[in-house]
Amino acid sequence: MQYRSRLAIAPLHWRISAYIIMVLFTLITVFPLVWLGYSSLKPNAEIVQHPLALPQAPSFDNYVRAWTMGGLGTALENSLIYTGIATVSTLFLALAAAFGLAKFPFKSAKFFTWAFSVGLMLTVHAVIVPLFLAEVRIGLINTRLGVILPYVAFDLPMSILIALSYVKGIPDALIESAEIDGAKYRQIFWSLIVPLSAPVAATMAILSFLRHWNEFLFVFIFTTKKALKSLPVAITQFAGRQNIEYGLQYASLVIGIMPMILFYMLFHRQLVKGFGEGALKE
Repeated sequence: MQYRSRLAIAPLHWRISAYIIMVLFTLITVFPLVWLGYSSLKPNAEIVQHPLALPQAPSFDNYVRAWTMGGLGTALENSLIYTGIATVSTLFLALAAAFGLAKFPFKSAKFFTWAFSVGLMLTVHAVIVPLFLAEVRIGLINTRLGVILPYVAFDLPMSILIALSYVKGIPDALIESAEIDGAKYRQIFWSLIVPLSAPVAATMAILSFLRHWNEFLFVFIFTTKKALKSLPVAITQFAGRQNIEYGLQYASLVIGIMPMILFYMLFHRQLVKGFGEGALKE
Protein backbone atom coordinates (compact mmCIF):
# COMPACT_ATOMS: atom_id res chain seq x y z
CA MET A 1 0.00 0.00 0.00
CA GLN A 2 2.81 2.43 0.77
CA TYR A 3 4.41 1.87 -2.62
CA ARG A 4 1.07 2.46 -4.36
CA SER A 5 0.45 5.67 -2.44
CA ARG A 6 3.94 6.96 -3.22
CA LEU A 7 3.45 6.15 -6.89
CA ALA A 8 0.08 7.93 -6.85
CA ILE A 9 1.55 11.19 -5.52
CA ALA A 10 4.61 11.05 -7.80
CA PRO A 11 4.81 13.52 -10.72
CA LEU A 12 2.95 12.50 -13.86
CA HIS A 13 6.06 11.98 -15.97
CA TRP A 14 7.55 9.67 -13.32
CA ARG A 15 4.38 7.59 -13.21
CA ILE A 16 4.29 7.32 -17.00
CA SER A 17 7.95 6.29 -17.07
CA ALA A 18 7.36 3.68 -14.37
CA TYR A 19 4.40 2.18 -16.24
CA ILE A 20 6.36 2.10 -19.50
CA ILE A 21 9.27 0.31 -17.84
CA MET A 22 6.93 -2.25 -16.23
CA VAL A 23 5.11 -2.88 -19.52
CA LEU A 24 8.40 -3.31 -21.39
CA PHE A 25 9.71 -5.67 -18.73
CA THR A 26 6.50 -7.72 -18.92
CA LEU A 27 6.71 -7.94 -22.72
CA ILE A 28 10.38 -8.97 -22.62
CA THR A 29 9.57 -11.66 -20.05
CA VAL A 30 6.38 -13.04 -21.59
CA PHE A 31 7.19 -12.84 -25.32
CA PRO A 32 9.71 -15.75 -25.35
CA LEU A 33 7.07 -18.03 -23.82
CA VAL A 34 4.42 -16.87 -26.28
CA TRP A 35 6.84 -17.27 -29.20
CA LEU A 36 7.77 -20.76 -28.01
CA GLY A 37 4.09 -21.69 -27.78
CA TYR A 38 3.03 -20.68 -31.27
CA SER A 39 6.32 -21.81 -32.84
CA SER A 40 5.67 -25.32 -31.55
CA LEU A 41 2.57 -25.38 -33.78
CA LYS A 42 4.59 -24.80 -36.98
CA PRO A 43 6.46 -27.34 -39.15
CA ASN A 44 10.25 -27.27 -39.09
CA ALA A 45 10.59 -25.62 -42.54
CA GLU A 46 8.24 -22.79 -41.60
CA ILE A 47 10.16 -22.17 -38.35
CA VAL A 48 13.43 -21.83 -40.27
CA GLN A 49 12.02 -19.59 -43.01
CA HIS A 50 9.79 -17.38 -40.86
CA PRO A 51 10.97 -17.72 -37.24
CA LEU A 52 8.89 -14.85 -35.79
CA ALA A 53 5.75 -15.23 -37.90
CA LEU A 54 2.55 -16.79 -36.61
CA PRO A 55 1.79 -20.33 -37.86
CA GLN A 56 0.01 -20.42 -41.21
CA ALA A 57 -1.75 -23.70 -40.41
CA PRO A 58 -1.44 -24.46 -36.67
CA SER A 59 -1.05 -28.16 -35.93
CA PHE A 60 -0.35 -30.32 -32.89
CA ASP A 61 1.60 -32.80 -35.01
CA ASN A 62 4.87 -31.78 -33.33
CA TYR A 63 3.46 -32.70 -29.93
CA VAL A 64 2.27 -36.11 -31.10
CA ARG A 65 5.59 -36.91 -32.78
CA ALA A 66 7.66 -35.61 -29.86
CA TRP A 67 5.62 -37.61 -27.35
CA THR A 68 5.92 -40.88 -29.29
CA MET A 69 9.39 -40.56 -30.84
CA GLY A 70 11.08 -39.11 -27.77
CA GLY A 71 9.43 -41.30 -25.15
CA LEU A 72 8.32 -38.20 -23.27
CA GLY A 73 5.68 -40.16 -21.39
CA THR A 74 8.33 -42.28 -19.67
CA ALA A 75 10.55 -39.23 -19.17
CA LEU A 76 7.66 -37.31 -17.58
CA GLU A 77 6.99 -40.23 -15.24
CA ASN A 78 10.65 -40.34 -14.24
CA SER A 79 10.72 -36.59 -13.59
CA LEU A 80 7.66 -36.89 -11.36
CA ILE A 81 9.26 -39.77 -9.43
CA TYR A 82 12.63 -38.04 -9.02
CA THR A 83 11.08 -34.70 -8.11
CA GLY A 84 8.37 -36.06 -5.81
CA ILE A 85 10.58 -38.35 -3.73
CA ALA A 86 13.45 -35.85 -3.54
CA THR A 87 11.15 -32.99 -2.53
CA VAL A 88 9.40 -34.95 0.23
CA SER A 89 12.71 -36.33 1.53
CA THR A 90 14.34 -32.89 1.52
CA LEU A 91 11.37 -31.37 3.32
CA PHE A 92 11.36 -33.97 6.09
CA LEU A 93 15.13 -33.98 6.63
CA ALA A 94 15.38 -30.17 6.57
CA LEU A 95 12.63 -29.70 9.16
CA ALA A 96 14.12 -32.42 11.38
CA ALA A 97 17.60 -30.90 11.15
CA ALA A 98 16.24 -27.41 11.81
CA PHE A 99 14.36 -28.68 14.86
CA GLY A 100 17.52 -30.27 16.24
CA LEU A 101 19.79 -27.31 15.55
CA ALA A 102 17.35 -24.70 16.84
CA LYS A 103 15.86 -26.39 19.91
CA PHE A 104 18.39 -28.96 21.16
CA PRO A 105 21.05 -27.49 23.48
CA PHE A 106 24.25 -29.17 22.25
CA LYS A 107 27.61 -27.47 21.76
CA SER A 108 28.25 -28.51 18.16
CA ALA A 109 25.00 -26.97 16.85
CA LYS A 110 26.86 -23.88 15.59
CA PHE A 111 29.43 -26.08 13.85
CA PHE A 112 26.75 -28.03 11.97
CA THR A 113 24.99 -24.79 11.04
CA TRP A 114 28.27 -23.48 9.68
CA ALA A 115 28.84 -26.76 7.83
CA PHE A 116 25.46 -26.49 6.10
CA SER A 117 26.29 -22.89 5.19
CA VAL A 118 29.52 -24.08 3.58
CA GLY A 119 27.44 -26.59 1.65
CA LEU A 120 25.82 -23.71 -0.21
CA MET A 121 29.18 -22.92 -1.82
CA LEU A 122 29.66 -26.43 -3.23
CA THR A 123 28.70 -26.64 -6.89
CA VAL A 124 27.66 -29.73 -8.78
CA HIS A 125 30.50 -29.32 -11.29
CA ALA A 126 33.10 -29.31 -8.52
CA VAL A 127 32.17 -32.75 -7.19
CA ILE A 128 30.59 -34.48 -10.18
CA VAL A 129 33.67 -36.62 -10.98
CA PRO A 130 34.27 -38.04 -7.46
CA LEU A 131 30.52 -38.44 -7.03
CA PHE A 132 30.31 -40.44 -10.26
CA LEU A 133 33.22 -42.67 -9.19
CA ALA A 134 31.61 -43.23 -5.79
CA GLU A 135 28.29 -44.24 -7.38
CA VAL A 136 30.09 -46.63 -9.74
CA ARG A 137 31.82 -48.36 -6.81
CA ILE A 138 28.66 -48.80 -4.72
CA GLY A 139 26.52 -49.77 -7.71
CA LEU A 140 24.13 -46.82 -7.91
CA ILE A 141 24.72 -46.04 -11.57
CA ASN A 142 21.57 -46.55 -13.70
CA THR A 143 19.31 -46.56 -10.65
CA ARG A 144 16.71 -44.05 -9.54
CA LEU A 145 18.26 -44.00 -6.07
CA GLY A 146 21.54 -42.86 -7.61
CA VAL A 147 19.75 -39.78 -8.92
CA ILE A 148 17.54 -39.04 -5.93
CA LEU A 149 20.32 -39.12 -3.31
CA PRO A 150 22.39 -36.31 -4.97
CA TYR A 151 19.17 -34.34 -5.47
CA VAL A 152 18.49 -34.43 -1.74
CA ALA A 153 22.12 -33.85 -0.72
CA PHE A 154 22.57 -30.70 -2.79
CA ASP A 155 19.16 -29.29 -1.85
CA LEU A 156 19.48 -29.81 1.90
CA PRO A 157 21.80 -26.89 2.82
CA MET A 158 19.47 -24.21 1.44
CA SER A 159 16.34 -25.92 2.77
CA ILE A 160 17.84 -26.39 6.24
CA LEU A 161 18.86 -22.74 6.52
CA ILE A 162 15.40 -21.59 5.39
CA ALA A 163 13.73 -23.92 7.91
CA LEU A 164 16.20 -23.00 10.65
CA SER A 165 15.37 -19.30 10.51
CA TYR A 166 11.69 -20.16 10.92
CA VAL A 167 11.92 -22.85 13.60
CA LYS A 168 14.05 -20.55 15.77
CA GLY A 169 11.03 -18.25 16.03
CA ILE A 170 8.76 -20.95 17.47
CA PRO A 171 8.45 -20.20 21.23
CA ASP A 172 10.40 -22.54 23.46
CA ALA A 173 7.51 -22.42 25.92
CA LEU A 174 5.39 -24.53 23.57
CA ILE A 175 8.02 -27.25 23.46
CA GLU A 176 8.56 -27.11 27.22
CA SER A 177 4.81 -27.44 27.81
CA ALA A 178 4.70 -30.49 25.55
CA GLU A 179 7.64 -32.04 27.45
CA ILE A 180 5.87 -31.42 30.76
CA ASP A 181 2.83 -33.25 29.38
CA GLY A 182 5.06 -36.24 28.66
CA ALA A 183 5.53 -35.84 24.89
CA LYS A 184 8.64 -37.33 23.33
CA TYR A 185 10.78 -35.43 20.84
CA ARG A 186 9.31 -37.44 17.98
CA GLN A 187 5.80 -36.51 19.07
CA ILE A 188 6.78 -32.86 19.47
CA PHE A 189 8.22 -32.84 15.96
CA TRP A 190 5.15 -34.31 14.25
CA SER A 191 2.46 -32.70 16.41
CA LEU A 192 3.99 -29.27 16.99
CA ILE A 193 6.94 -28.37 14.75
CA VAL A 194 5.53 -29.71 11.47
CA PRO A 195 2.08 -28.02 11.75
CA LEU A 196 3.56 -24.70 12.89
CA SER A 197 6.12 -24.80 10.07
CA ALA A 198 3.49 -25.25 7.35
CA PRO A 199 4.06 -21.83 5.70
CA VAL A 200 7.82 -22.21 5.38
CA ALA A 201 7.41 -25.89 4.47
CA ALA A 202 5.27 -24.82 1.51
CA THR A 203 8.01 -22.42 0.42
CA MET A 204 10.68 -25.11 0.74
CA ALA A 205 8.55 -27.62 -1.20
CA ILE A 206 7.97 -25.20 -4.08
CA LEU A 207 11.64 -24.23 -4.35
CA SER A 208 12.74 -27.87 -4.13
CA PHE A 209 10.21 -28.91 -6.77
CA LEU A 210 11.42 -26.27 -9.21
CA ARG A 211 15.10 -27.10 -8.63
CA HIS A 212 14.62 -30.85 -8.98
CA TRP A 213 12.33 -30.59 -11.99
CA ASN A 214 14.87 -28.52 -13.93
CA GLU A 215 17.90 -30.61 -12.95
CA PHE A 216 19.82 -31.98 -15.92
CA LEU A 217 23.39 -33.00 -15.09
CA PHE A 218 22.82 -35.78 -12.55
CA VAL A 219 20.37 -37.69 -14.73
CA PHE A 220 22.48 -37.13 -17.83
CA ILE A 221 25.64 -38.54 -16.21
CA PHE A 222 24.34 -41.13 -13.75
CA THR A 223 21.91 -42.86 -16.13
CA THR A 224 22.54 -44.36 -19.54
CA LYS A 225 19.25 -46.21 -19.97
CA LYS A 226 16.52 -44.37 -21.85
CA ALA A 227 13.94 -45.76 -19.43
CA LEU A 228 15.55 -43.73 -16.60
CA LYS A 229 15.95 -40.39 -18.37
CA SER A 230 14.08 -37.36 -17.04
CA LEU A 231 12.19 -34.84 -19.15
CA PRO A 232 14.99 -32.21 -19.40
CA VAL A 233 17.40 -34.89 -20.65
CA ALA A 234 14.89 -36.41 -23.06
CA ILE A 235 14.31 -33.01 -24.69
CA THR A 236 17.95 -32.78 -25.79
CA GLN A 237 17.61 -35.74 -28.16
CA PHE A 238 15.88 -33.51 -30.72
CA ALA A 239 18.97 -31.30 -31.09
CA GLY A 240 21.86 -32.91 -32.97
CA ARG A 241 25.04 -31.61 -34.58
CA GLN A 242 23.85 -32.15 -38.14
CA ASN A 243 20.08 -31.79 -37.83
CA ILE A 244 17.89 -29.92 -35.36
CA GLU A 245 14.18 -30.66 -35.29
CA TYR A 246 13.01 -27.26 -34.09
CA GLY A 247 9.33 -28.15 -34.11
CA LEU A 248 9.84 -31.27 -32.01
CA GLN A 249 12.23 -29.45 -29.69
CA TYR A 250 9.83 -26.56 -29.14
CA ALA A 251 6.91 -28.92 -28.52
CA SER A 252 8.92 -30.93 -26.00
CA LEU A 253 10.02 -27.71 -24.28
CA VAL A 254 6.40 -26.64 -23.89
CA ILE A 255 5.58 -30.04 -22.40
CA GLY A 256 8.52 -29.63 -20.03
CA ILE A 257 7.71 -26.14 -18.76
CA MET A 258 3.93 -26.49 -18.45
CA PRO A 259 4.08 -28.46 -15.15
CA MET A 260 6.33 -25.77 -13.66
CA ILE A 261 4.02 -22.96 -14.78
CA LEU A 262 0.93 -24.74 -13.46
CA PHE A 263 2.68 -25.60 -10.19
CA TYR A 264 3.74 -22.01 -9.64
CA MET A 265 0.29 -20.64 -10.55
CA LEU A 266 -1.29 -22.93 -7.97
CA PHE A 267 1.17 -22.30 -5.15
CA HIS A 268 2.67 -18.83 -5.72
CA ARG A 269 0.61 -17.40 -2.82
CA GLN A 270 2.11 -19.98 -0.45
CA LEU A 271 5.58 -19.11 -1.77
CA VAL A 272 5.18 -15.40 -1.02
CA LYS A 273 3.48 -16.09 2.31
CA GLY A 274 6.23 -18.47 3.40
CA PHE A 275 8.98 -15.96 2.64
CA GLY A 276 7.07 -13.21 4.45
CA GLU A 277 6.40 -15.22 7.58
CA GLY A 278 9.95 -16.55 7.59
CA ALA A 279 11.25 -12.98 7.59
CA LEU A 280 8.90 -12.01 10.41
CA LYS A 281 9.97 -15.01 12.46
CA GLU A 282 13.59 -14.05 12.05
